[in-house]
Amino acid sequence: MVRAAVGVVLGLFVRLYLFTLRLSLHVDPGLDPADRRAWVLCFWHGDQLALLRWKRRRPTVALVSHSRDGQMQSRALWLQGLSVVRGSTSHGGARGLLEIVRRLRKGHDAVFALDGPRGPRFSVAPGAQAAAALAGGRLVPMGSASPRGVTLEKAWDHFRIPFPFSRVAVCLGAPLGPGASGEEIALGVARASAGAAAMLGSPGDAVLRHVGRA
Repeated sequence: MVRAAVGVVLGLFVRLYLFTLRLSLHVDPGLDPADRRAWVLCFWHGDQLALLRWKRRRPTVALVSHSRDGQMQSRALWLQGLSVVRGSTSHGGARGLLEIVRRLRKGHDAVFALDGPRGPRFSVAPGAQAAAALAGGRLVPMGSASPRGVTLEKAWDHFRIPFPFSRVAVCLGAPLGPGASGEEIALGVARASAGAAAMLGSPGDAVLRHVGRA
């Protein structure tokens, strides 16, 4: 109960904080918001705070672990307008994935941190690919940039916290079919991250160097 209450407080704070961020958005021309196919939105851990500033096109579901911290996280994400399915790679992962697929088939989108829940950083776990394949959806790479902010260098994901009232960029890259390889998905997300950085006049090739040449 305590962690759930903390999650509510955190979620309310994040909701107010996100309202202060000034968003620049780019959506690839290959993405049609009216497309009835499910979007499986893919991103790297560490980028997610700025990504929450983007208003999603329709109800969107996220997979959150059964851990005690997951209880807190699920409440906070619910207050950002996300539906939450509980599950993890170590416990309830298959059931959680099937529930996400069920919702995708009913008209939801989904979000996946590719290198979650605990890394290694810039690796691609199979959950997003499986969800897109089972639901007949499209993989949509996402990236964000926030030149003014704090990076938690000691965190495994280098979590980025933009300063309040600063400008952030979100880029939705070219969609990929559910049969895309892990390397192709990683490159797509890296390109989206680089595109977001370029929108704000920042160097955008740092992540690309981790996954290969564009």
